[in-house]
Amino acid sequence: MNAQGSISVVEPVGKAFDWTLQVLFRPLDPGKWFTIGFCAWLAFFGESGGGGFHIPGGGGHGRHGGGAGGVRAEVERAHDYLMTNLYWIIPVVVVLILVTIAFMVLFTWLSSRGKFMFLHCVAQNKAEVRAPWSQYGQLGNSLFRFRVVLVLLCLPAILPVLGLVAFAFFRLFMHSKPDVGLILLLVGSLLLFLIFVIVFWVVKKIIEDFLIPIMYAREFLWREGWREAVSLISTNLGIFVLYFLFQIVLGMATGIIVVAVILFTCCIAGCLMLIPYIGTVLLLPVLVFYRAYSAFFLAQFGPQYDVFAVPK
Repeated sequence: MNAQGSISVVEPVGKAFDWTLQVLFRPLDPGKWFTIGFCAWLAFFGESGGGGFHIPGGGGHGRHGGGAGGVRAEVERAHDYLMTNLYWIIPVVVVLILVTIAFMVLFTWLSSRGKFMFLHCVAQNKAEVRAPWSQYGQLGNSLFRFRVVLVLLCLPAILPVLGLVAFAFFRLFMHSKPDVGLILLLVGSLLLFLIFVIVFWVVKKIIEDFLIPIMYAREFLWREGWREAVSLISTNLGIFVLYFLFQIVLGMATGIIVVAVILFTCCIAGCLMLIPYIGTVLLLPVLVFYRAYSAFFLAQFGPQYDVFAVPK
């Protein structure tokens, strides 16, 4: 393992940029783009949302008028309607929840397989779908089980916090006068929620940037891969903290570039990015760069972590 002082978070940027050019532009092959784009789309399947637009209503002219008082009256009326129709609302909600859970499980399984397919395409500079789907089936299924267990462990922690946020906000909204206790409860629960968001983001980055490449390079299942990733991070904590901070900088820079492209194309590119799969193909240089960047960073810790040297 390399000494921490010899690890750089900046040097992999140039390597990842050159590798992105090598994979996607040398030569420029539309068929290769769409094939790798499909693997990338599958890798992030169900993670980026549907992108639906919310069109505000025109605002009714009920007898209660506008303002907060009228809104409170509408909320109370909705509450009364809900309580009197629980006999059919509860079964419908239960069915919707079960269907949503089923789709989330399916999306998680597909994306777990897709993440290894996408890494394979980037690391090997190949545009393949069928071969990596079969070849990394065991690793993908192992990652799927880990992600499901992780969600089951996280939900009992995050749901009460969200419940506190909703309760405090609702009570403040229904009160005509500010309540110091409710305000403190809302602020405290929001801060706690923010802490959870940061922790979840770090865990997601560990899985995406380190666990998956370690499983790929060393053919580990998730238990061995997770232990290896945690051990590597704890031994080199300083450089990994710098890595996570640098990821925020990269994200800001990438966001500026994407927004600039959208504005330069008079929002045409932005509209196309909302289309499933097509949007992934358009953003493929960004996705390949990020996948290559984390892989080049990890490879600095030893040849056993170099996904580009894995013979396939």
